[in-house]
Amino acid sequence: MKLKNTLVLLLVFVGLLLFVLFIEKKPPEAGAKPEEKLLALSSADVQKMSLKREAETLTFKRDDKGEWMIIEPLEAKADSFEVNGLVDAFADLKIERVVEKTGGDPKKYEIPKREVSLWLKGRDKPVRILLGPPNKIDATVYAQKEGDPRIVLLPGSLTTPLEKKLFDFRQKDVFKFETKEVTAFSVSAKGTRWEAVKKDDAWMLTAPIKALAKESKITGLLDSLSGLKAREFAAEDKKAEDLRKAGLDKPEYMVTLKMPGANKETVFVFHKADDKTYVTTSQSTKIIVPEGDVLPDLEKKPADLREGKVATFNSWQAARLDLKKGPLALTITKAGNDKWYFDAAQKEEADASKVDSFIRRIEGLEATEFVDGPKSPAEFGLDKPLAEVTVATKDTITSPPVEKSSTLFVGRIDKDKKQAVVKNSRFDYLFKVDAAFLDEFPKEKKDWIAPPPAKDAKK
Repeated sequence: MKLKNTLVLLLVFVGLLLFVLFIEKKPPEAGAKPEEKLLALSSADVQKMSLKREAETLTFKRDDKGEWMIIEPLEAKADSFEVNGLVDAFADLKIERVVEKTGGDPKKYEIPKREVSLWLKGRDKPVRILLGPPNKIDATVYAQKEGDPRIVLLPGSLTTPLEKKLFDFRQKDVFKFETKEVTAFSVSAKGTRWEAVKKDDAWMLTAPIKALAKESKITGLLDSLSGLKAREFAAEDKKAEDLRKAGLDKPEYMVTLKMPGANKETVFVFHKADDKTYVTTSQSTKIIVPEGDVLPDLEKKPADLREGKVATFNSWQAARLDLKKGPLALTITKAGNDKWYFDAAQKEEADASKVDSFIRRIEGLEATEFVDGPKSPAEFGLDKPLAEVTVATKDTITSPPVEKSSTLFVGRIDKDKKQAVVKNSRFDYLFKVDAAFLDEFPKEKKDWIAPPPAKDAKK
């Protein structure tokens, strides 16, 4: 019985396989009608395009770099993605159905209610597509190509690009700049003023406090400014009157960016009025109302921007650890096999789990308080540090590899608050941190010697 069922299933499978091979994949019959096209052009050959509608005409043209520009009804940079989408839609037009082959009256189908013209490379005269309204049944579009007697229906997918407004085709990130070129940054806003400079690939606050800035805060703000997108355009070619109307003659917020590599300085000014934020820059003729709200970031105080970590490094890049505490002095280096050793000959192995754990603890040290402008090292017990830690790192991803080190000195301990004063050799200010990390220091070298390899269990 089982054999019979198996044979039946096998025959069914073979039948399905034959169906797929010889019916589903059957080549088109001789004389089959190919897909009809009203237009079949290469999008790359289209150098200019216009969309004429009842209320307006939009005209786009490629510039010398091949980027799309709007030249009518105004001159402005275009959103290339949007214009390319429109060009692609009309360069290759599939006919859904031929309504009338010859002799049809275009007016009967409200043609031309709209008109699309395409100018091709090397040709003076455009190709014109005359369009009527969408078919009420399936949204297909009545159309006729100039010089072609046929009246046809084009795909309903054309309706969306045809109905887009001028604003949809405009480049909206009109204040874009290269954030990596910015080397100095100042903000004047409601209740706050601060300045920062980039030094050795790190952002430092220089006024009103001198401190390491949190990298993500500064770069995030720069990215927000560079990526500002217009929700609407308040002025195209700003004049003094436009600035006055937007309140930008006396702005509430001002941001200055210095880019010496590009030999320029850009000043952003913002003003909020009537539930709208207006913004312009010294490098732009436009005033826009931006999407989103960058003002809360501009209102941040310097204390919100400073880095809280005592040392900024990646523990997984650690290559050497130097420890000093009382009579203890250790230097531990990581070998190519990712093991830690006390000696250059790599004969005395350290306990990797303890070394890595300690380095991660140093990496994660966060300030509970800052001491800005300390009077003297002795005031905080730093003239004779309780302990000293140096973590050296090596970034092997870069070429050549980048080596850095962070050296920390541990000063006085406040037993009541359980806080330790720590100084990073890079900075003039001090950190107060949770003193618990001191418990992870080895008391003796033997505390960190690697355990002997486990012996195989006896059978």
